[in-house]
Amino acid sequence: MTIHSDHPFAQPESARDPVRRLRGRLGGTVSLWTTGTGHDRAGLTVSSLMVAAGEPSHLLALVDPDSDFAEAFEDTGTAVVQLLEWAHRDLAEAFAGQAPAPGGPFRLGTWQDTDWGPRLLGASAWAGVRVTGQQREVGWSLLVDAEVEHVEIGEEREPLAHRRGRYVPPAGDR
Repeated sequence: MTIHSDHPFAQPESARDPVRRLRGRLGGTVSLWTTGTGHDRAGLTVSSLMVAAGEPSHLLALVDPDSDFAEAFEDTGTAVVQLLEWAHRDLAEAFAGQAPAPGGPFRLGTWQDTDWGPRLLGASAWAGVRVTGQQREVGWSLLVDAEVEHVEIGEEREPLAHRRGRYVPPAGDR
């Protein structure tokens, strides 16, 4: 058995889409967007995220338009956006559809219902958001504009970052 440092079936870098390579070098903290209640819950790992401060403030994100989350968010109109920690990387993989989650990814964490959807207990920060209705397809993604209605900030321990297609351990404050 050979252990690879790279994905064994990945295309060589020279054959990869240069725009995706550029996006991968930007990196960012991984968020988990969740919505719904009971059996109608849906969630999606999102790392293409921007905060627009103001009155009101907004979160802008690029999500998969074919995801269960995109449809559920449109139906409910609300979501919880939580920032994940290094310890949540398996959960992030499950919500991204990259790892198995017998019984569904919501079985991999402890959740509390809020006015905006299910909130992951143990997330260092979270926001309750409401869709503005101003969504449009951009590239292969759906640009979601969500108004921030509530924010809670806790102690950040080890943020989960995503860079060049991989979760990376926190670099720490320098």
